[in-house]
Amino acid sequence: MSTVFVNGELIQRDDAKIDIEDRGYQFGDGIYEVIRVYGGNTFTMKEHMDRLYESGEKMKLVIPYTQEEFTSLLLRLIETNGVKDGIVYVQVTRGVAPRQHHFPSGKVPGSVVAYTKDFPVPSAMMEQGVTAKLAEDIRWLRCDIKSLNLLGNLLAKEEAASEGHFEAILHRGDTVTEGSSSNAFIVRDGSIFTHPATNLILNGITRRVIKDLCEAHDIPFREEAFTVSELLGAEEIFIASTTSEVMPVVKIGGQAVGDGKPGTVTKKLQSLFRNRKNR
Repeated sequence: MSTVFVNGELIQRDDAKIDIEDRGYQFGDGIYEVIRVYGGNTFTMKEHMDRLYESGEKMKLVIPYTQEEFTSLLLRLIETNGVKDGIVYVQVTRGVAPRQHHFPSGKVPGSVVAYTKDFPVPSAMMEQGVTAKLAEDIRWLRCDIKSLNLLGNLLAKEEAASEGHFEAILHRGDTVTEGSSSNAFIVRDGSIFTHPATNLILNGITRRVIKDLCEAHDIPFREEAFTVSELLGAEEIFIASTTSEVMPVVKIGGQAVGDGKPGTVTKKLQSLFRNRKNR
């Protein structure tokens, strides 16, 4: 039985309880992060924690620990559960209060939970590539906040999964934004294009690592929006996330991307990312 973190305590998972009037449960009034663990060590943990606190500020949600305290608690949880290759999921809500739409008055402490999970690297899919489908982006206009309000993402992911696809690539009108649980990239004339980090996408941590790798290795990286037709005509497509790393997309719907195999730029990025996480 695994140990979980609930409001300041490390307890057994079966003993964990959340109040029925927790605002995360009733409104999705909260934020979260998923942090990778490789070989028992966290990867880009500071970046994830920075983003968690940034999301909290954007939602006027106070996390009841300093970032240093919270990081230490999560490291202790990871060590307690002996995680080698996996993730730690972190969630903070506005806390427990009588149900009302406006924020509770007075000082209501946020509810904080975290748990770990084994999650091997999806090596076979990364080598062979995955398929995706297009879906209209119906989400709210603050996708830069990593909030618990994920219904738009879930509907798109379910639509893709029900047709046998790994991911849904979203678009607002003719403009591609990102995947339902990833950032989306195309390769054209040797350059990588991805949507700018605006309110319309989540500025993924893996996205940031990819940008840094490109700058360090002279790979042209352009934060420019691209269209659905440019996506469908791209030489290469890949998506990126904490759990998927750099994942080639070899088919959109029934249409092959390039020659239907992971491209050279994508494979180079996979190698650079692998070196980065192992150093």
